[in-house]
Amino acid sequence: MTHLTWGDRVPDDFFDGSRARILELQRDNGAIPWYDGGVIDPWNHTEAAMGLTVLGEIEHARRAFNYLAETQLKDGSWWGQLGAAVPFDETEQRFTGEEKDAGHHIRDTNFAAYIATGAWHHYLVTRDRKWLAGIWPHVEAAIRFVLSYQSEHGEIRWAADDPHTPEDDALITGSSSIYKSLECAAQIARELGHPSRDWMEARAKLGEALRDKPHRFDRTWEPKDRYSMDWYYPVLAGVVTGEAARKRLAAKWDIFVAEGKGCRCVMDQPWVTVAESAELTMALLVSGQRAKAEAMLSWQHQWKADCGAYWMGYQFADEVAWPAEKPAWTAAAVILATDAIAGMTPAAHLFAERTLAEAAE
Repeated sequence: MTHLTWGDRVPDDFFDGSRARILELQRDNGAIPWYDGGVIDPWNHTEAAMGLTVLGEIEHARRAFNYLAETQLKDGSWWGQLGAAVPFDETEQRFTGEEKDAGHHIRDTNFAAYIATGAWHHYLVTRDRKWLAGIWPHVEAAIRFVLSYQSEHGEIRWAADDPHTPEDDALITGSSSIYKSLECAAQIARELGHPSRDWMEARAKLGEALRDKPHRFDRTWEPKDRYSMDWYYPVLAGVVTGEAARKRLAAKWDIFVAEGKGCRCVMDQPWVTVAESAELTMALLVSGQRAKAEAMLSWQHQWKADCGAYWMGYQFADEVAWPAEKPAWTAAAVILATDAIAGMTPAAHLFAERTLAEAAE
């Protein structure tokens, strides 16, 4: 297994397969779907664009951002699709549906907010202030949309109040990701000389809700605590820090982590997923546990397909890559985690530390 630490030179060809996979999936209009013929959502699309940025594929990354600019709705949101709604062929062990099979489009608040993270990340790598100023109106509109769904208690509704998303509820993982995106949005505003106080105050309220008001989340559906993302995302996003972060990760480590393999997606399934493992790598870095982070990342390279791209996950009871998919965002998550571990780009610190304190601190 390849073990990397800070300052290590990542071999030039190390991510050739991942690069090729993301570029293979990117369409002429800049969109990057989950898989061949598959669904598109703004969050995973942006994650893939960030992977391209790290690898120096700046033109292709900007095509992805241009796609976001061109498809943004007037209220600052985007229509997105849920990949989990696509038909799955149990025989072929892969998604078989096309975009039309993904069910209803939704205006997810976390989907919308993530453009801020992607844009700030792109700027940290390129230092192209003109480009940042060009994407700013889209970031501002997106954050305005997101914060229009923040309640007086601090949590943010998971999606717009549309006919197919009537649930007035909030998600821990999605809200944590929004918290990170608000950090990045405020950084962009400051860099360009725009006010950011209101966003910082909204972020502080959201952080307080995530830490101290668990009753404001999962009110209308079953709790999502079976999923590892609800466990590590508050740490990854910087909502929970320091010793509290380390205690949070330690509390369910043996439940979610399969030693030598990675992070389970769901606590009761013998299935580790590469993207979750890569994100946990960065959560470990944020919480000051570099040795564990380096080990977690090193385990993921055994899940490379022959083409060099990463399988979505590995079912270790059956000892098979499952599903038989190599999503663009899976590759991107590993690329971002590797940057955070080894320092490939000037953006390496973005997911390795919280770069902006809360207004209340």
